[in-house]
Amino acid sequence: MKYDIISAPSYALVEMSLNEGESVIVEPGSMSWMDTTIKPKTEMKGGLFAGLKRRMGGESFFLNTYTAEGGSGKIGIAPGYSGDIIVKELNNETIYMERGAYLCHVGNIETSASWEGFMGTFAEGMLGLRVSGTGLLFFGSYGDVQEVDVQGSYTVDNGYAVAWESSLDYSIGRSGRRIRSFLFGDQLICNYHGNGKLWIQTRSPRNLAAWVHPFRPVRTNSD
Repeated sequence: MKYDIISAPSYALVEMSLNEGESVIVEPGSMSWMDTTIKPKTEMKGGLFAGLKRRMGGESFFLNTYTAEGGSGKIGIAPGYSGDIIVKELNNETIYMERGAYLCHVGNIETSASWEGFMGTFAEGMLGLRVSGTGLLFFGSYGDVQEVDVQGSYTVDNGYAVAWESSLDYSIGRSGRRIRSFLFGDQLICNYHGNGKLWIQTRSPRNLAAWVHPFRPVRTNSD
């Protein structure tokens, strides 16, 4: 298997070349194009419980497996948003990521919902994804992505954190006091501690939604 990230960082896409018999697991809706030798199969990886855990983590209940049959072939894989794609090689490792960041993987990798560090914050949608195993993991960012080597502590607005290694501990809080947060909308922030890598995107989908909100069409009822 070979791959190339093209059109990065604004509109990145994974172009993957599979030899006969090789497969890639892809988030539904992310396949852009493929050769006729690439055959898709939709399945519930890991059974019902694993599918439910993926769904709770913001990913799809089912996953698509694309396999090269009758010869080698190419497949294009892209997220639904504009931005970059990060490749992370896992060697019996675990990383955590924000909902919607997962794109595809090759190898023995499992994904499931993660509550670690998110307890008590369900109202904020702070339920992440746990990815573990051995293989190549591809995940996306909204905008460009910066890799930070955390040595000690680091603070990020929760809308900008994409993924982080399991060697990092983290906690969630607000940037201000409760009353101030209620009145002025202070940010929900993630505080990371320890030594490990952290991936941060340069744009926030939540901030985009807040910016677009005042311009949305509003229907009025008239007699």
